[in-house]
Amino acid sequence: MDLPLSRAAVPRLEFLASTGSTNDDLRAVAAGPEAAAWPHGSVIVTDDQTRGRGRLGRTWLAPTGKTLAISVLLRPVLPGGAEFPADAYGWIPLIAGAAMTEAVRHEVDAAASAVLDTDEDDRSGGVDVALKWPNDVLVSDYKVCGILSELLPESRTVIVGAGLNLTLDEHDLPTLTSTSLQLVTGVPPHADRVLADYLGSFLGLVRAFAEHGADAVSSGIADRVSGLCGTLGSEVRVELPGGRELLGTAEGLDRDGRLVVRDGNGEPQAVAAGDVTHLRY
Repeated sequence: MDLPLSRAAVPRLEFLASTGSTNDDLRAVAAGPEAAAWPHGSVIVTDDQTRGRGRLGRTWLAPTGKTLAISVLLRPVLPGGAEFPADAYGWIPLIAGAAMTEAVRHEVDAAASAVLDTDEDDRSGGVDVALKWPNDVLVSDYKVCGILSELLPESRTVIVGAGLNLTLDEHDLPTLTSTSLQLVTGVPPHADRVLADYLGSFLGLVRAFAEHGADAVSSGIADRVSGLCGTLGSEVRVELPGGRELLGTAEGLDRDGRLVVRDGNGEPQAVAAGDVTHLRY
C-alpha cells in the first residue's frame, strides 16, 4: 500500500505488510537506539494486525486487508520546549477521536457524492457520525473505529493507536455493534484519503493545543471535541474501574477532558476513565 497522501501529511510513515501490534512496534522504536529517527508525528500502519488490542485489555482482530491499524508517535512540548503538563495528556485521545470523527464524516460525504454522480442508490444518506467519549467513533451508533492511547512515562511520549474498519462485511464484524465504512456507504472507501485526513487533522489539533499552552478552552479544542461528541446530552451507563457503575446524563467535559455525568441524585460526577454505554429508552 503506497499511501502517497498520508506520507505527505507526516514526517515519517512506515507501512508494514503484517505485524502483531503497530503500537508495540512504535513503542519499541521510540525507546530504542534509533529513537531520534522517529520524530514527533511518525506513523506505523498496517492492514494486517494479528495481536491488536483495545481498551481494558480487549483483543482486536480483523481479516487481512479490510481494516487499518494506525499508530502515531507524539512527543508533545509547549512553545520554547517547555514540558507538556501532566494534566493535559487526558485530552490527547479525545483530540485523536475528534480528528478521526471528522475524517470518517468526510469519507462518508465523499462516498455519497460519488454515488449521486453515478445515479446509484445512496446508502450513506442520513447517517450520523459522532465521537463516543472517550475514544470510539460511531456511525449511526455502530462502532467504526476505536482508539487506544499509551503514555511512555520515562520519555513523556504518547503512542496513539487507531483501528479503522474499512471493508469488513457483515460476516467479518467483531461485534453486533460494529460496522465498516463500506457497509455504511455501499462503496469501497479511499483508504489513503481517509488516513491522510485523519493524520493531518490530528497533528494540526495537537499543534494548536500545544501552542496555546495545552489549554483546551483557549485553543478551541474543548469546543471542537464537544461539538463532535455524541455522548454529551445522552443518558449513559458508565462502568467504572473497580466494578462500580454510574447512571446519569452526560452533561459536558471538564477542563481536563473528563466526562461530567449528573447522577440520579442530581450530583455532577467527573469520570476520568470508564466504559460508556449510550442508553436508549
